[in-house]
Amino acid sequence: MRLQNQRDSTYILKTTYDTSPDLQSFLLSEHIESLQNIYLVNRWIDTSMDILKSYTRALPSFIKDPAISILGSQKCYKSLVEDLNYNDIACLKLGVSKALGVGIVAGGSIVKVPQILKLVNSGSSAGISVLSYILETTAFLITLGYNVRQGFPFSTYGESAFIAIQNVFITLLALHYGKQNSAAAVTVVAIGAALYALFSHGGITFQTLQYLQTLTIPIALGSKIPQIFTIFKNKSTGQLSAFAVFNYLIGSLARIYTTVTEVNDPLIFWGFLLSTGLNAVLVAQMLYYWNSKPASAQRLKNKKKAI
Repeated sequence: MRLQNQRDSTYILKTTYDTSPDLQSFLLSEHIESLQNIYLVNRWIDTSMDILKSYTRALPSFIKDPAISILGSQKCYKSLVEDLNYNDIACLKLGVSKALGVGIVAGGSIVKVPQILKLVNSGSSAGISVLSYILETTAFLITLGYNVRQGFPFSTYGESAFIAIQNVFITLLALHYGKQNSAAAVTVVAIGAALYALFSHGGITFQTLQYLQTLTIPIALGSKIPQIFTIFKNKSTGQLSAFAVFNYLIGSLARIYTTVTEVNDPLIFWGFLLSTGLNAVLVAQMLYYWNSKPASAQRLKNKKKAI
């Protein structure tokens, strides 16, 4: 900014020597006035920043301590919060990544609520692939168990817990509305057994859990395929929630950034990248089949017209 101002100053001053005396005087006075305005603005910014710093440096511990915990770096907390130094690129990237992570966890806590409400209000499971939800829930439970037993911060995997809980509700509702109550009962028992095996030290060994964690990528990716096929077959998204589908795409895109910034693990990166691709396909289907009726319903309507 200051370099640009210097260039402008040089240009204006040079111009004044190539013009008439009156115009020189006018240009010079305009230039001086602009410099005065720039000085006043810079002074106002500096004063405002000093006032803000006096507050950020005096934040109480119940705000400061969680913020440091979320950032995971006292140095970056001091740079970004206390000194308001947004030229610190490394800490700024970390701060953005942490903010995205917290946002993903918060979004994950409600992402499937519209889907649950849509199922309850319609009393139908049309367009819902139970297999997709079972596979996705399996992947989330394995990831959740792995992170808990590793003792990782909740902010790095919290959405897995919230989405898994919501998926269980959706699966049970879909089975109930599909008149498969016995399958719903088996599902509850299977989930209970899985929770014990994954979270209890008396369950599977950690080495086995590590192996299962490597399988979550194909499981998670495979969970999208049945849903994509169901939509394509029905030519309709049925009771699938647009809010959930769009938020999945946004969340997976954000996780790519947080992985590159904080983890830099190729396995996790490619998992999120492939997941983003399949989420993009679901979004494309959601847009293409928006307000479309299921193929079976359309055929029935055509038969009635023919009669």
